[in-house]
Amino acid sequence: MNLFDIRGKKALVTGAGRGIGLALAKGLAEAGVQVAIIDILPDVDKIAKRELGKEAVGIQADLMNREERREAFERAVTNLKGLDILVNNAGMQYKHEFLSYPDDKWDAILELDLSCAFSFMKLAGAVMKEQGAGKIINVASMNAFLGGTNCPAYAAAKAGLAQLTKSGTNELSRYNININAIAPGFILTELTRHIVENPAAYEAKTARIPKGRWGQAEDLVGTLLFLSAPASDYVCGAVIPIDGGYLCK
Repeated sequence: MNLFDIRGKKALVTGAGRGIGLALAKGLAEAGVQVAIIDILPDVDKIAKRELGKEAVGIQADLMNREERREAFERAVTNLKGLDILVNNAGMQYKHEFLSYPDDKWDAILELDLSCAFSFMKLAGAVMKEQGAGKIINVASMNAFLGGTNCPAYAAAKAGLAQLTKSGTNELSRYNININAIAPGFILTELTRHIVENPAAYEAKTARIPKGRWGQAEDLVGTLLFLSAPASDYVCGAVIPIDGGYLCK
């Protein structure tokens, strides 16, 4: 048996119209997986077919809306004719000092970064339980381990997602459903552009990374493929940092 063969599997990646989500979806597609992506971008189906291949499916939905995300999940599973892999990537960030952090931003980030992932875990878990197997990979953050600065909602949501990964593991592993998470460090995306464009902040962050550089979205793909493959069948509830060693200092 090829422990890393996932050809023919069916995957759903949320928030995958660009950035990390798109890189993860492309990695799965290049490994022979049929992929559906969900994003709020109106041209998400064109993006999917252009970047992932003509068999890919892009579904437009506002994942802040609980009914829309349920409907989007059902459409994805119908188009894929099944589901083997769920990647919970959808999320957002808003930075502001703690004492005046806006309540509406707190509510929005907790809804998208944590509650949305929970919704998809339940929906996917029901499908995977019925078929007797499945892989769920949550995209957390190194802020699951660190409090960060000016990002209380994001840190709380990502820490919650790490614990949700473990909570789900305790209940769903018996159904041959593996739930794990990756925790990216500083990755070059639109989300981190404000740091890159601040030379002092960029140099300070880079100096703490033993690898000596920031990550690219593609640096996350290898771990994703491992967690999607039979090679990780006994890996349950892990939250794996992919941060160039940042958490070691």
